[in-house]
Amino acid sequence: MLYTSPIFGPVHSRRLGLSLGINLMPSDGKMCSFDCIYCECGFNGDARPKQHRPSAQQVSQALEHKLQSMVQEGRLPDVLTFAGNGEPTLHPDFKHIIAETRRLRDIYCPQARISVLTNATTCVRPDVHEALMLVDNNIQKLDTVNLDFIHAVDRPTGKYDLNAILQALCDFKGHVIIQTMFLTSSTGLDNTTDEYVEPWLQALDRIQPQSVMVYTIDRTTPDNTLRKALPACLDSIAQRVRQRGIECTVAY
Repeated sequence: MLYTSPIFGPVHSRRLGLSLGINLMPSDGKMCSFDCIYCECGFNGDARPKQHRPSAQQVSQALEHKLQSMVQEGRLPDVLTFAGNGEPTLHPDFKHIIAETRRLRDIYCPQARISVLTNATTCVRPDVHEALMLVDNNIQKLDTVNLDFIHAVDRPTGKYDLNAILQALCDFKGHVIIQTMFLTSSTGLDNTTDEYVEPWLQALDRIQPQSVMVYTIDRTTPDNTLRKALPACLDSIAQRVRQRGIECTVAY
């Protein structure tokens, strides 16, 4: 499943409401610093793009055109969401695009929130940190703090320094939402057990996010051995987060 670029939707998000998507990657393939085995866009190697990423100007023009159309229809988005065919913060003009998106949001749909779905691999970069401090929902992935699981499931494509990333998440000083995928597998992968959940909860204690999003598989995955986490399991994990005084939402 690949998304058109640079604007797609709007779609109804389980977690965010009516979401107008912004895809900063090419529309014909995937570019990501993770190669997650559960990614709805497929494996990186199965969708190598031939097109270029949209320029900052192309993103701005397409977004303004779509927002003008939605204003005329009387149907405004609840959120402008940076997501799509890979990791949005890899775009070289990411910070400029965020600033321009804020400008257009304030003109056409000031009630809408700007969200970025990111895998946290680039949050150590000062320019990315500064850009993410400008958005309403800085949604950072942290599926676990177990490196073996990260390399088996999230599969970073480059150097992955977990300690540096955890410190960078702390450096947002609460202006961060942690998003965690819980799943099981017929091959034995399972981050719903206490072996994984307790260290993850300790990381949340350190990060002190404004909230946590707990979710599981919703769409077809490229690895067909994966299974959804059970609702009762997700509810139990969410309750343990809330007991720490951190807001937590669940998407089954």
